[in-house]
Amino acid sequence: MKNKIKKNLLIIMFTMFTSTSFGEYDKIAYEFSFEGIDGNPIKLKQFENKVIVVINVASKCGFTKQYEDMQDVWVKYQKKGIVMLGAPSNDFNQESGTRKEIKTFCESKFGITFPMTDKISVKGDNAHPFYKWAKENYGKKAIPKWNFHKIIIGRDGKITDTFSSITKPTSKKFINAIEKALK
Repeated sequence: MKNKIKKNLLIIMFTMFTSTSFGEYDKIAYEFSFEGIDGNPIKLKQFENKVIVVINVASKCGFTKQYEDMQDVWVKYQKKGIVMLGAPSNDFNQESGTRKEIKTFCESKFGITFPMTDKISVKGDNAHPFYKWAKENYGKKAIPKWNFHKIIIGRDGKITDTFSSITKPTSKKFINAIEKALK
């Protein structure tokens, strides 16, 4: 009996300290908006009941080729309810361009057609409110450690998963996560 109680206590403690979802979600993702790369607002409310993938991007990064994978996922899954959202950031000193330069680069080099935000901060005190919310509700895994960090928002407006820069948007692991979120 004592061993069973100890085992259950250990399981409870392990679950408490390894849980990735910390927040009670006083807000959901649909309550946030960004300024678009074209100057128009991007209100996440317009994507309600869709799965939103937010990726911080940069033009001069070793992972910049992931733009191509992002576009492929966008084209393949857009009609199924996926919204790909690129969020340029210079937090890692690899996106120094203006919004016009970033937009031109993305469209001409990778044929990007998914929505893009204006350049924002994704970490620290100056982080965009969306990223502060993500950290508060999902923990450290929601904070980009580098460019091309991925946050998946489920149809309920809550974070379902995050992926580091090394996970390509076309990887089996990532595709499985978005397909699961689409169900």
